[in-house]
Amino acid sequence: MKTPTQTNAIDFDSAKLQRLGSGRPSVLAPRPTTLEQLRQQLTLQLQTSLQPERILGLFFREIQRLVPLEALQYRHDSSDLRLEYGHRGHHSVSYALSHEGEHLGELIFRRNQRFSEEEQGNLESLLATLLYPMRNALMYRAATRSALRDPLTDTGNRIAMDQTLQREIDMAKRHLHPLSLLMLDIDHFKRVNDSHGHATGDKVLKAIAGLIKSQLRNVDMVFRFGGEEFLILLSNTGGEAAALVGERLRKAAQAQDYWADTTRIELTVSLGCSTLLPGESADSLLRRADSALYVAKREGRNRLALAG
Repeated sequence: MKTPTQTNAIDFDSAKLQRLGSGRPSVLAPRPTTLEQLRQQLTLQLQTSLQPERILGLFFREIQRLVPLEALQYRHDSSDLRLEYGHRGHHSVSYALSHEGEHLGELIFRRNQRFSEEEQGNLESLLATLLYPMRNALMYRAATRSALRDPLTDTGNRIAMDQTLQREIDMAKRHLHPLSLLMLDIDHFKRVNDSHGHATGDKVLKAIAGLIKSQLRNVDMVFRFGGEEFLILLSNTGGEAAALVGERLRKAAQAQDYWADTTRIELTVSLGCSTLLPGESADSLLRRADSALYVAKREGRNRLALAG
């Protein structure tokens, strides 16, 4: 059965959205309030956070004082942001949000009863309170992500790695889950730069980063650890499974084509693997992965070594 859906494009500059309105609260709404009172309250409350999750969670909770809902979904593809609150209903109304040509995402309201024109008008009026909070939150999210990304390879940088590694270690210890690291290094990368130039070297780095990401789960994380070194964080993954992932990466890197103009470059990678020990620190886990990588290189490269 096809779900009834109403779709609306909302520009925050439009006069329709700016109206205050004086619609009566729905008889189904708990803790009834007037539209104007709710707008004023949301205008203040939504400016207290720069986290999209918190802003939309608060918005979803409070607007139900006027328009009862089963669920709220939000999507902003360029930020890779997808949020959902509540449980899906049979009827929905969606709004594409924009301001001065800037896309601010799409909101979908869902419930099991059809939306009346009055309720849609109330929703559209209340959406105006999301303008500055969501725009500021998306800008902050973009700036934060940029500060934590390596601009060449679009992987996490050292700052992001330090923050994420400690968080994952704490979670692994708290939930008694395994955690493993792979440290990957491009073999003889200096030769690539010396023979073909740094522009080709940059292309190789981007290609390796893309290859790594394509071979991993969504929950796994990749960081540029050094010039030609990458760190792969494998959550809820024991030593044997991590070794299998490492071997898959090694074989994929060797099989991929790398080019400098019309010249094919032969390329391999070496990897070191370590798995979190009881009570182990982040520095120790990294040090053991690095030592294993050194063993792999000393024993001839193009191989994976496990930490002792």
